[in-house]
Amino acid sequence: MIGRIDPPETDWDKLATDSLNKALKQTYNTNLAKNIILFIGDGMGVSTVTAARIYKGQKQGHPGEETILKFEEFPHVALSKTYGNDRQVPDSAQTATALMSGYKTNFYIVGFNDKVTEGNCSAETEENKLKSILHHFNDAGRSTGVVTTARLTHATPASSYANSANRDWEYDAILRETNVTGDCKDIAYQLVYDNSYIQVAMGGGRTRFLPNTTTDTEDGSKGKRTDGLNLVSEWQKKQNEKGRRNQYVTNKLEFDRIDPATTDSVLGLFESSHMQYEVDRNKANDGEPSLEEMTEKAIKILKKNTKGFFLLVEGGRIDHGHHDNTAKRALEEVLTFENAVRKAIKLTNQEETLIIVTADHSHVFSIGGYPYRGNDILGLANPLLYEPSLDKLPYTTLSYGNGPGMNYTIVGRQNITGVDTTSDNYVQQSAVPVASESHGGEDVPIFAMGPMSHLIHGVQEQHYVGHVMQFAACVGKYSNNCDRKVTNPHSASSANEIQFSFLRMIIYGILGVIHSMCLF
Repeated sequence: MIGRIDPPETDWDKLATDSLNKALKQTYNTNLAKNIILFIGDGMGVSTVTAARIYKGQKQGHPGEETILKFEEFPHVALSKTYGNDRQVPDSAQTATALMSGYKTNFYIVGFNDKVTEGNCSAETEENKLKSILHHFNDAGRSTGVVTTARLTHATPASSYANSANRDWEYDAILRETNVTGDCKDIAYQLVYDNSYIQVAMGGGRTRFLPNTTTDTEDGSKGKRTDGLNLVSEWQKKQNEKGRRNQYVTNKLEFDRIDPATTDSVLGLFESSHMQYEVDRNKANDGEPSLEEMTEKAIKILKKNTKGFFLLVEGGRIDHGHHDNTAKRALEEVLTFENAVRKAIKLTNQEETLIIVTADHSHVFSIGGYPYRGNDILGLANPLLYEPSLDKLPYTTLSYGNGPGMNYTIVGRQNITGVDTTSDNYVQQSAVPVASESHGGEDVPIFAMGPMSHLIHGVQEQHYVGHVMQFAACVGKYSNNCDRKVTNPHSASSANEIQFSFLRMIIYGILGVIHSMCLF
């Protein structure tokens, strides 16, 4: 894809008027949200969304800038302020907790309020615990699920079900190795023992659930648990006790054999650690399903509950691609994330399903250099005439503020002339050398469609999203403050409100004229 794609002729007037007419026809859906699907693109800030849309378009043979991602078509958009209670630039645990629980908390904290600080086991009290949207849906008798391309015990998915003073406490041995005193439970343990009601849990992280006496049949790695527990067996036992038809799956063949009609619960652990990047994913029987496929399977299982469901879907490896300064990997993850969103829309009814797409935080990832329109988004930023580098060396359109891409072992910046900057493993250059690129502190977008999605508006604190979900579904804090039902949102009341507003403008206009006449 190296090179430049010339843009087509564009009728800019028509483009704008079409958008204007669409906005004028927009109505509000004030239904009860029977179902909620929260999509979190981990690290998917505004620059990532922009680069991904261009990348998508260019893969389709277009200039790219004019392309839109499916969730960018959603009618309601806002910005989310991602700072944490104690950090200007946050980590995923505190941001995911804000989204899930409607409460801003401290760095590295999962599911606790701001009275708990990193590693403080003694502060893990009941009064400091936060309940997530997943817990609230369970309390209301609705089904719940978690799907991720990261480990199931990683910060973002963990924040939907666990409570931990340290996001790294994914398995029991970590607590012992770091000399934690107290009776704190690891995250994998909490998933199986404290949250066995979750019907669908799929992602990576097998070793966190298995004892160190077991060897992974796929990659030969040892289990990490030292308490002797096989949490997979314990999960199966608990599901059997609930009378659920359950399946534990570890590869695509087993996954494909799951029949949602005859399956009540699924535990899918497809890798010993994180699932594979999409560019590396083994699609064969011994490989693993895509995020889209996991999302589809989860929805088909959960939607059997007539009361409704909540599903968290995380594109976890967007974040990891950025941490490694491998922009192409991050952008490919956004596109597979988009496919999952598209599938969810197809499988649900927007009259009763609220879909929110957002990010937990951004990254120090930028797009610059004045390249021509249609220039390869993974290529060099040319021409240098408008913004030449002082070292006279070429640079890519995409770059990072910090990360492993800074080659500080040589004098001066690496000359990337002739380097294939579009390869899967190319590491973009960065300004500051650090082992792992950091998160960014700027606001991130929120896209919403479905019941009460119009509440996503303006610039909001991140924890506001948690309140919107509770209010839309009439659960949690707002469970006793709701008489909404699933009805036709395009009702006469909306039209009457518009007519009343128009009549009010006419009356105000007449009063204004009378007032002016009185002055003279």
